[in-house]
Order: sequence, then C-alpha cells, then structure tokens
Amino acid sequence: MKRRAALRVLGVAGLASLAAACQIGGPVDTAPTAAPTDEPTPLPTVAPTEVAVMPGLRLAIDQDPDTLDPAGQTNPIASSIVEHLAETLVRLQPDGSIAAGLARKFTQSTDGKTFTFELRPDVEFHDGAQLDAEAAALSLNRFLDPRLRVSMRAPFDSSLVADVSPLDPLTLRITLKDRSRLFLQKLAATELAIVSPAHARAFPDSYNEEPVGTGPYRFKERRKGESVVLERFDGYWGKRATYPALQFRIVPEVATRESLLLANQVEVMIDPPLSDLPTLQNNPALKIVQTPTARSTFIAMDLTLPGGTPLAIKKVRQALNFAIDRDGIIRNVLFGAATPLDAPMASTLVGYSRVGGYGYDPNRARQLLLEGGTPQLQLKMLYPTGRSVQETLFAQLAQAVAGNLHDVGVDTELIGADWATFLAAINVPADKGTAHMHLFNWAPALLDASQQMTQFVRAQWPPAGLATSHYWNPRVELLVSEAAREADDQRRQDEYAEAQRVVWDDAPWVFLWSPSFLLVHSAKVQGVTAQPTEKFSAANAEPVA
Repeated sequence: MKRRAALRVLGVAGLASLAAACQIGGPVDTAPTAAPTDEPTPLPTVAPTEVAVMPGLRLAIDQDPDTLDPAGQTNPIASSIVEHLAETLVRLQPDGSIAAGLARKFTQSTDGKTFTFELRPDVEFHDGAQLDAEAAALSLNRFLDPRLRVSMRAPFDSSLVADVSPLDPLTLRITLKDRSRLFLQKLAATELAIVSPAHARAFPDSYNEEPVGTGPYRFKERRKGESVVLERFDGYWGKRATYPALQFRIVPEVATRESLLLANQVEVMIDPPLSDLPTLQNNPALKIVQTPTARSTFIAMDLTLPGGTPLAIKKVRQALNFAIDRDGIIRNVLFGAATPLDAPMASTLVGYSRVGGYGYDPNRARQLLLEGGTPQLQLKMLYPTGRSVQETLFAQLAQAVAGNLHDVGVDTELIGADWATFLAAINVPADKGTAHMHLFNWAPALLDASQQMTQFVRAQWPPAGLATSHYWNPRVELLVSEAAREADDQRRQDEYAEAQRVVWDDAPWVFLWSPSFLLVHSAKVQGVTAQPTEKFSAANAEPVA
C-alpha cells in the first residue's frame, strides 16, 4: 500500500484486495489551513535535484511502481504508466461506458454469457509479433492461471470465465459460466492488458518487469526508486505519439515535485500541494487538470457499539450531517479540490442518482439532536495518521469537522492512529468497535454503483468486507440484490436510485465530498488527461503550437 494523495484511500470490494489497493492519509496536530486570500502564497523554495536533460516529456510522480507487468496492477499511478505500454481489448470511457480497444468490434449473445471480439488487423507487439486471437487468448489465459499472483483477478477468474478461445485469426470468443454486467468493465482494466506471446510464455507464474505490449510507447529503462523511461513505438497501430520518450521521475516529496515543475525540470506533476493551488492557478506558465473521481470521503458511524450508541437513532445521525459545513471545508481546507456528495456515491459511477444534499444548517442539527433525546453528545472519532508529509490534511479535516460538531453541542474526541492500528480498529465485527465514528475514503474498484453499494449491505460487514458502519436495512438489501440481477438498464437504475434514497435518509455516514484528482503541467504542453479512476495519460500529449 502506497500513498496516492491526502484524500485518496482506494477501497475495494473485500478485504482480500484491500492490502493491495487501499491507500490512506494521516495527520499532524495543526489547525485547519486558512482560507485563500487575494495575496498569492509564496511557493516552496526546495532546491531541485540535478537531472540529465532528455528529449521527450518528463513527469514527476509520487511512488515507484510495485511492478510494470499489467497482471500485477493494483494502484492507479503504476497503471497509468503501464497503459502507455499495453492495451486492453476494450476501453473504459470517462462516463463508465465501454468503447473499442484492440478489439474493433464486440458482441454479446442473447443469453449474456458469450462475448465475441473482432480484433484489429495489423497490430504489432513491441517485439515484432503480430496480434491475433491466439495471442490474445494466451495472454488472457495467463491471467486466469492460478500460478500467477494476481491481486485483482475477480471478476475475471475461473469462477466466472468458462473458456477463452480463438475462432479464427482475428476472432476471439470468451464464454462465461453466468451473466456478468461488470465483465466488460473488468476486461477494460489495466491488469487485463494484452501482452505478447513471448511475454506470456516466458512469465507464466511471475511478473515481467520489461513488459511487451502494443501501446504507443515501449519499455526502455527503469531505475528502481528513481525513474521509468518509455520510448515511442513507431510501429504503433493508432495515432503516433508526439513525444519521442516519456520519463516518469519518482519523487515522493510533494514540495520537490513542485520545485522541479517550477524549475522546468519536469513538464508534468501529479498531486500538487492543495494550499498552493491558488498560486499555481494564477501562474500563466502552468495549467491545472482537475478531474472528478469515483472516490467518496465520509465519516462512518458505527451503529453497533457494545453497550449501545446514540448513533443508533436516525435523527441523531441526520443531525450530524446538517452540522457539517462542507462548502466551507472544501473552500478553506481543500482549496476547492472536491465536490460535496449529494448521494451515497460519487456522480461518476454508473447507477448514480442525485438525492439532494444535507445543507449546512446548525439550527436544524440542534433541533434534531433535541428530538433524538441527545441535546449534548460526547463522541469519539478515529482518523489515520503518519503515512506521508501531505497527509497532515486528514488531521485538518478531522479538526474542522469536530469544530462544526462542537457548534451544535457535540463534543468530539479525536483519536489519531497509524494505518495498521486504524484498520484494526475499524475492521471489526458488530459490537466490537471502540469509537463512534471514523474518517474514511472509499473508491470502487469499477465505475459502477454496485461497487459502492457494498458499503451498505450486511454481507460486507467486517471481516468479510469494509462496510464498517455495520448498517443494515432490509429494503436496501432487497433493492441491491434485485439491481445486481437486473438485465434491464432502466429498472436497474431505478432500483439503485431508490436504494440511494433510503441510505441517504438513514444516514449511516456523515456524507462529505468526492475529491478531485489533480495534476499540473506546463502551459507549453497540451493533451495530458485524467479519468475518474485517478489514472492519467500522456499518450496524446503534444507541445502547444
């Protein structure tokens, strides 16, 4: 597990993949950052390190990839690099829809169990091999092979996939054991990118750190802990990349990444310091890309504490939601890099339905607390600590929330804990919790409502999953179950919409916001993009004319 950013905690459905995909931030004891003023804040003056000048585009990222083999991907930063090297049969669009990839056409049988893919002709791997149905089948079957360690195999595993076979040189058939609405979304995931036959055969049960795919760039060099360099693949089947090389520099310190950008030693950086956003936005030499994500930030309320809890009362939970000044915290602490939640999930998920909003209303919060029989409350709230410099933000968020709650008569004891201790404290069965609430983040593994609603069903209570509020409503259980089996798109949407309305009213969380994914690049560069999955791409980057 490695840090993405202060707001980002990559949640996955089930604790088995949590270790690979969950990331979280931590705080220090400081007051919330002051609101931005008209006077620009001076930027840090960290001396940039000396680096060799190289042709191409230079990008500063915050972590060294665990592996460059597509099958081993578990975090969006490494996956962003790998997606320049290797491609999938189909591609996920920003709105969650599926488009053509290495397969120029695909069809689904009437029973929903068989998918047929027509591959693009004349696609070449970086080692000179040609893409055909046998090569694609070999790559996918390598992924299915239990000998290969794959953290994020489901829902493309032997429990679902019955057969992967070529029908002719350019036609591939995948047969499932049962219908799966999320099958194509999974097929578009980085870990299922198609690798060359030589790659698949030479590494049947291990990772290839010099992966061979079909992407616009090919592997050139890696220096562990320092950089990954890709060079343009001139035999690429699609639009030829403009830059002859991409250099991903591993720079964990956010201030150093920013200094490198300002010193023109890199052209792109991810995750700028939030407090510097106003100054960066006013710098004509820079452009900021701010992309809505699928992640939700919230305070989970444990409804099953031993000995009972006042949070078992719905009016009390609703009161806490009305007590929080989301817009003020987003403005003053997050510097605008988030969007208030208006449903129990981010708006980027397929199946999202806007419910409304818990507006900031201290008077209504006090009234609901009175009606709930709890005009004065004393609560404990956990938050994670100590994983990186920029993760001081979690302490600031916790303190800002505690300040809002204090204003309506709720005294909150804040308890910081390192990641292992924090996870152990929240990942407990019912009646075993030690705190009333905890500040958390959740990012669905796929851009679909089904991946978010696992947070509100009993089957995902710890230790089976991370539904740490121990919330249960039989109506929600029924709706989520029906939506999971529903073949009709509109009925599925309606079922998820009703489930979201019930959860919103029940308020098992203090619903906060969906954070943005941020990157900054030179104004001399265009075409650097990002997706709600928190992955970015420089494949189509080019100099500004």
